[in-house]
Amino acid sequence: MNDVRLIAVKEEIHADNARVAHDLRTRLATKKTFLLNVMASPGAGKTRTILATIEALRNQLRFGVLEADIDSKVDAEQIAAHGISAVQLHTGGLCHLDASMVAQGLAALDLDALDVVVIENVGNLVCPAEFDTGAHKNVMILSVPEGDDKPLKYPLMFSVSDALLINKIDYLVLSDFDVSALRQRVQRLNPRIHIFEISAKTGAGVEEWARWLHDEVRQSIAS
Repeated sequence: MNDVRLIAVKEEIHADNARVAHDLRTRLATKKTFLLNVMASPGAGKTRTILATIEALRNQLRFGVLEADIDSKVDAEQIAAHGISAVQLHTGGLCHLDASMVAQGLAALDLDALDVVVIENVGNLVCPAEFDTGAHKNVMILSVPEGDDKPLKYPLMFSVSDALLINKIDYLVLSDFDVSALRQRVQRLNPRIHIFEISAKTGAGVEEWARWLHDEVRQSIAS
């Protein structure tokens, strides 16, 4: 298992997050590295989805992962156990990452050896949506057990996301989750969002989502 680097990230007081995020994207462009911000509530399946995505694209893209949590390094150790470069970010109680925190994590990775860095943001449907991390794309995961009403309760998260992964579709037969109603609610908030139905556990739908991500990465690298 790869060793996991642990970084206690500190928020820069009075930092201009928009400027830092812009500078970060500029730097990543010179490195030809794509930054993907993954947001979801605790238990939605972020880590398993990231692993399934990396497995689907392992022969095409080189991945690194920034794991953000208030405490512990369980998720980073799980990622590293699969031979993937991982850095654990401890937020010191903060419920989100911002661009300056992400920059601290990226400094611990060899960006020249990576095509994609995935941020697993802190599990929360509110705070992470409010901060630009410098990512090229924002992705949200919503699991079936959470219910189809979440766009009504947390509209900003759905509004800032470029893609929505409806995870744990293998639970649909056991629930009253209405996929059609969810799609309508999300698309009213964000008509440009891409929606994928997946099960990170069984692999259903992962190939289609991975194909979209691969295309986005290649377009970004080529530009």
